[in-house]
Amino acid sequence: MVFHRLLLLTSSLLLFSSETIGSPVLQLLAPQPRPLVIWHGLGDTYGSPGILEFISLVQDVHPGIFVHSIHLDTDLKEDQRATFYGNVDEQVDLVSEQLANITELEEGFDAIGFSQGGQFLRAYVERYNSPPVHNLITFGSQHMGISDIPGCRPWDLVCQLARRAAMGGVYSEWAQKNLVQAQYYRDPARMDTYLSSNHFLTSINNELAATANNTYASNLSSLSKLVLVLFLRDDTVVPKESSWFGSYAVPDDKALHNVADKTIVPMRLQPLYLQDWIGLRALDERGDVLLETCPGEHMQVTRDCWEPLVKRFVGGATTKYVVPDREVLLVQR
Repeated sequence: MVFHRLLLLTSSLLLFSSETIGSPVLQLLAPQPRPLVIWHGLGDTYGSPGILEFISLVQDVHPGIFVHSIHLDTDLKEDQRATFYGNVDEQVDLVSEQLANITELEEGFDAIGFSQGGQFLRAYVERYNSPPVHNLITFGSQHMGISDIPGCRPWDLVCQLARRAAMGGVYSEWAQKNLVQAQYYRDPARMDTYLSSNHFLTSINNELAATANNTYASNLSSLSKLVLVLFLRDDTVVPKESSWFGSYAVPDDKALHNVADKTIVPMRLQPLYLQDWIGLRALDERGDVLLETCPGEHMQVTRDCWEPLVKRFVGGATTKYVVPDREVLLVQR
């Protein structure tokens, strides 16, 4: 109802203007689905068969939708390597420039982040958000970091080398600048070391009062919807509740440090949430944070899981009114 009233008001104002000053009558363009941006996960590439198939299926759901798959290198092997090696702050900066130079995205877009691509897209929203993200969906992402470095497939040499280097010195200066997973490794048993060494996750979660950025909160809370998807049988992301902004509690000196004895601190009990360091609480209290699940293991994104979310939160129609030689007016729903 509000949309239709806004539409009628916009039309009336423009028609009145054209009649009184002799400008050409406005032109109504056909509604188009809002564009979509995808950021793939660890070990994947922007043009892998799985990503290309997913894009095709999304285009079946929303005919005519423009989809951009983020790349850190146009060479597929180098793009895959960049999921293991690189400075994440620099990668997010590179992506912000990439998105700003795509004409189809200039009015904004919806976004889907797979695994680590989810927290990287959140970093984009908090730090740049120009062009702006409308709805953000993250699948199995590590918003509160990981407390273990996942294992690798036997034949994946690049992964094995990165994992070995990370396990050998995850909080070393070199690892925190060059190993992607190390930059969101958050060990609750070594919180002081994490807070003093980490540059990426502590930043996007505003965990350091001395460097806190209020823009992050205003940008994240500008989202229409933040959809957080957790995989119920995820044993790759440790703990899996990180996908919902959960984390292991910081142990006291007498606590046992095995997984069975660790307590999960859920999103709404996190200091990050309670003190609203990044705008998550404001977004949630509006009813715009949705906690969803997929039944399988990490990144087993079945159609039954992703399709209802893509139908609801991707590709909302955009309607444009154009007056020749004048600024384009945009009404979205």
